[in-house]
Amino acid sequence: MTAVLPRLLRALDRFHATHPWDHNAHYHRWILRRLPGRFTGALDVGSGSGDLARLLATRAGAVHGIDIDPAIVERARERTAPGAPVTFSVGDALEDVPSGLYDVITCVATVHHLPLGEALTHFRRLLAPGGTLIVVGLYRPRSLSDHLIDAVALPSNIAMAWIKNRGRRAPRPVAMTAPTRPATTAFPDIVRDARHVLPGARLRRRLFWRYTLVWKRGPSPAE
Repeated sequence: MTAVLPRLLRALDRFHATHPWDHNAHYHRWILRRLPGRFTGALDVGSGSGDLARLLATRAGAVHGIDIDPAIVERARERTAPGAPVTFSVGDALEDVPSGLYDVITCVATVHHLPLGEALTHFRRLLAPGGTLIVVGLYRPRSLSDHLIDAVALPSNIAMAWIKNRGRRAPRPVAMTAPTRPATTAFPDIVRDARHVLPGARLRRRLFWRYTLVWKRGPSPAE
């Protein structure tokens, strides 16, 4: 058994290298279903190639995406139609976000690159009264339930890769060319820190090594 497992993992790595699919984009429509039909302004933190920012722009008056990687920001600009209500900038999400309040803030596969409590506090300050913050994040598996979810995700991941690529070899999506790093914080610690900053935040573990956080700010700026 111990000799079989490494071979199995290598085979899975080879399969996913030739049949890649964007796990983050899998949650984009899920995000849209939790947002109002129309809103004025949105901020997408860690906007990458701009796929989510462009989706948000179908409902928003203006969307701004920020990412630390200049190369992926340039790709986002190239892939965005002239005249679309979307702008992108290169910068640190905790220091370089344009001033103002946003009705919607999204952050997908990015918050584990930042100090969690500091990042959520910053997003809270930027969120307009009545606004919605949605985070899709990564966590480090630690508990038995974490590993059970991972076990379920493996065959689902293979099936999704096969379906999305129609069984054919495919290049990596542009969104997957941005620099990445593994998550280091376990889910219970994320829940504890998030609810300390955002009372009432709803967090849930998801398939494909992700969790979601949804928080709606009250109508008063003090909330």
